[in-house]
Amino acid sequence: MIDRVRDLSEAVNEHVRGGQTIMVGGFGRGGVPFSILEHMAGSGKAFQDLTLVKNDANEPDLGIGMLLKRGQVKKLIATHIGLNPDFIGQMNRGEVECELVPQGIFAERIRAGGAGIPAFLTDIGIGTVVAEDKPTHELDGRTLILERALRGDVALLCADIVDRQGNCWWKGSNRNMAIVMGMACDRVIVEARRIVESGEIEPENVQLPCVCVDAVVQAKDRGHILEGRHF
Repeated sequence: MIDRVRDLSEAVNEHVRGGQTIMVGGFGRGGVPFSILEHMAGSGKAFQDLTLVKNDANEPDLGIGMLLKRGQVKKLIATHIGLNPDFIGQMNRGEVECELVPQGIFAERIRAGGAGIPAFLTDIGIGTVVAEDKPTHELDGRTLILERALRGDVALLCADIVDRQGNCWWKGSNRNMAIVMGMACDRVIVEARRIVESGEIEPENVQLPCVCVDAVVQAKDRGHILEGRHF
């Protein structure tokens, strides 16, 4: 059995580079790889010109908010940025590019990327700014938008329980976009709130299998995260 547990800085420095497209799990404070992001923010010169794909912009000085504040991000693809007024200011000043995507389309673009589907058709966004500059197609008398799949170089995820092989389990909504992101990236680092021995997670409870994971790192304890206790 392959033991994928690594030192956090070693794993990040091996797989993450400046200029990459990085998918980051989490929405709000659930399922966010805070320890990995703190390491990247503290090593800013090594991780610049990033394109981030994340459900939201986090809060100022929290999660990807640290990377945004330090100017390490050139583009954010997200569904919601309202909790980070600092980033909204950056966006309005033209300091960073932001692509806002309807949440369902966001999820499907990532899922398609992981499934090897280059694009798909949808009527969501017809007649709105969502459709601007996108190809359209007529099908069965309907006008549909062509949405391109999303893929990334590295996925940074945080799971509640991970075994030493890299099999992952999330509690409730902490899972959010993590599974589709784990399948849509060339490399996957999972920050584990709790690491267990291989075999301690029942096979039917594995939500992201170890074959999708390159490295497992230990998360730091955090007061603003509720503990997941069962699997």
